[in-house]
Amino acid sequence: MVLGERLSEGFFLYQDVIDDTGPISAGFFTFVHFIFGRNTLAYEIIGRLLVLFQVIYWNSILIRYRVFEENTYLPAIIMAALFHFSFDMSGLSPALLGSTFLVLALGQLFSQTVLQKETSESTLLIGLYGGIATGFHLNFGIFLPYMIFVGIAISGFSFRQLILSLIGFFLPILLVFVFYYWNNGLSETLQIWPLIFTYEKYAYQPIISWVILGAFPILLALVGYFYSTVFRGSTVNQQKQRQLTIFWLIFSVLEFILLKRQASFELVIFLPGLTYLITQFFLNLGRGFLGKLAFLLLLFGLPVAGWWYWNGEANAGSAYFVRPKSESAFKPGEKIMVLSNDPSAFLEASLGGPFLNFQLTKAYLESDKTLAEKAKIFQNLSIQKPKTVIDPDGNFKALLEELPALKNIYRESEPGIFRLK
Repeated sequence: MVLGERLSEGFFLYQDVIDDTGPISAGFFTFVHFIFGRNTLAYEIIGRLLVLFQVIYWNSILIRYRVFEENTYLPAIIMAALFHFSFDMSGLSPALLGSTFLVLALGQLFSQTVLQKETSESTLLIGLYGGIATGFHLNFGIFLPYMIFVGIAISGFSFRQLILSLIGFFLPILLVFVFYYWNNGLSETLQIWPLIFTYEKYAYQPIISWVILGAFPILLALVGYFYSTVFRGSTVNQQKQRQLTIFWLIFSVLEFILLKRQASFELVIFLPGLTYLITQFFLNLGRGFLGKLAFLLLLFGLPVAGWWYWNGEANAGSAYFVRPKSESAFKPGEKIMVLSNDPSAFLEASLGGPFLNFQLTKAYLESDKTLAEKAKIFQNLSIQKPKTVIDPDGNFKALLEELPALKNIYRESEPGIFRLK
C-alpha cells in the first residue's frame, strides 16, 4: 500500500524507490491506490477474488483432464480450507498475484499430459504465465528450471516446444527491461535485482509454527500420495500428472529457501500440490469414519486453529503485526523515511524518500558504488526530501558522512531522528 501510494506520485520502482516488490506487482498496487487509495478493505476483497479464481480454476483443471477417476468438487473445498491456514494468505500480496499465474501455467502443463500432438499455443502460454508470475514476484523465477525440467522429462517437449516456452517466459521480463530503459532506469534495475536475492532475510515467523499448524494437512497429503502410488492403479496420464505435482512441491520448497520474507503468505505456492494429494486421500480413504472426521478437521479445524494461533500472536505483541505507537517523531500525514524493520510509522504517514525495504536498503548502501551511483542517491534524496528520517541504527548518519553535501539538507534534531533544515 505504501509503495503504490508513492509510485502514484510519479516515481519509479528501483529507480526512485528501493524495494524488493516485483515490477508488475508495483504497477498493480499503483493502480489499486489510484482507484481505492488507502482502503484496506479493497486489498482484502481483491485478494479473496484471486483466491476464488484459483480455487475454481484448479478444480476445473482437475476435472477437465481426468486427474481423478471421478469428477468431484472436493479439491475446491480442500483448497479453500488450505487458504485459511493463515489470515494473510487470502490478502492481496505479490505472492498471491504471482501464484495465480503459476496456477494457470500448471494448468497448461496438465493439458500436455492428455494432448497427443504439439500445441504451440499451450507451450507458449506455459512460459508466458511463468514470466508474468516472475514479474509479479521475482522469487517465482524458480518456475523457469521447473518448466524446463518437467517439460523435457515428463511432458516430452520437443526442441521447438522448449524454445517457444522460453520465449514466452522471457517476453514479460524483456518488456519490463524495455519499460525501464525508456524511463532511464535500466542500470538501477540491473543493480537492484541481484541484491533482492542476497540481502538478509526478514524472519517474520518461526518455521516451527507452520510445521505445527500444517502437520495435519501434510500428513493427509503424504498418506494420499502413498496410497495412490502403491495401492491404486493409474493411467499413464495420471502418472504424469502426479509427477508434475510432486516436482511442483519440490521446486516450491526450493523457492521458499530463496525468498527473503519468511512469512506465511508466501506459502500459497504449495496449495495446488497439497490440494491434489489431499484429494487423493479423501477419494481413496475418506468414506469411513476416520475419513469423515479428517474432512471435518481439515474443513473447520484448520481455519479455527489458524485463527486461534495468529490471534494469540497478535495479542502477544508479535513483530509481524504493525501497531501505531503512542509517541511519534512526526506529524500525521507527513512525508517520512524509515530506516528500520518497524514500518508502524507508515500507519500515520506516507513514504517521502527513496528507501522503503530496510534490509534491501542496507545491502544497497553497503555495496560498492561508483561515483555515478552515489550521485544518484544524493539526487534522489535532494529531490524527494522526506521531512523526517527515522534512523535508529545509524544507517542514514553513516550516509551523511559518505555524502557530506547532505549535511546541508538534514540535521539531527534528536538521536536517530533527522529533519530538513
